[in-house]
Amino acid sequence: MKIAVTAANGQLGSSIVNELKKEIGENNVIGIVRSPEKASHLGVEIRNGDYNNRDDFNAALKSVDKVMLISGMDDPQKRIQQHRNVIEAAKQNGVKKIVYTSIVGDEEKNAFSPIVKSNRLTEEDIRNSGLYWSIGRNGIYIEPDLAYIDTYKKEGEIRNCAGDGKCAYTSRSELGYAYTKMLIQDIHNDNTYNLVGEPISQKELTALINQVYNTQLVFNQISVDDYEKERKQELGEFIGGVVVGIYKGIKDGVYDIPSDYEKAAIRPHKLPIEMIRAYINQ
Repeated sequence: MKIAVTAANGQLGSSIVNELKKEIGENNVIGIVRSPEKASHLGVEIRNGDYNNRDDFNAALKSVDKVMLISGMDDPQKRIQQHRNVIEAAKQNGVKKIVYTSIVGDEEKNAFSPIVKSNRLTEEDIRNSGLYWSIGRNGIYIEPDLAYIDTYKKEGEIRNCAGDGKCAYTSRSELGYAYTKMLIQDIHNDNTYNLVGEPISQKELTALINQVYNTQLVFNQISVDDYEKERKQELGEFIGGVVVGIYKGIKDGVYDIPSDYEKAAIRPHKLPIEMIRAYINQ
């Protein structure tokens, strides 16, 4: 059984590749990347594949049984056709199953919504492909919050607009484990899963970070408008807007949702404190 992973040298792609190597052996895993010279560290066969180039995937998916389609990072409207290039090439090459990394979230109401909406359109394309399929809707990664630890320490606080809303965080490591099971086990065929963990508030996240990092941070809520000005000034209009959209979504309860993780992974999702400890020890 040959399984190909697109965007294999990204953080999520690498996690999936490493889990697949444990399950089916490195000789049965293929990494598809836009810049092959940047993927030799994965220790698997590497093939060229640019989401914008259908011909790349016509070649890259030859003799592949299953493909892991990791959602692209381009403009939301461009992603739809990019993902179709992979889906159509999979059909042309006789690929039997496609697994897709979608996301949880609201299709309306905030700056993150266009990304969610484009992912929903790809979900529909996959369900209509005629292939076996599994779709995971990724929760919000906990890693970006933890990557700001030096800033938190410097400022003595975690500051955003999430209020008392709860977020069912996940991690790339947890997702890598779940997607590997979804790829190799047929019981997951034609299922869509919310791949999220236990919902926690920003105050609870702050307390857990204090416990693991031995800090004394506090959580301070600011208004959505003030947070938007702050984030866009630091990160730019698009990325800043996306970040604000995520935290506004937390405030509005968009990410306080039930988890299907155990169905997908055949084990419980790690607790938030376990993910934080895993991050600090990586």
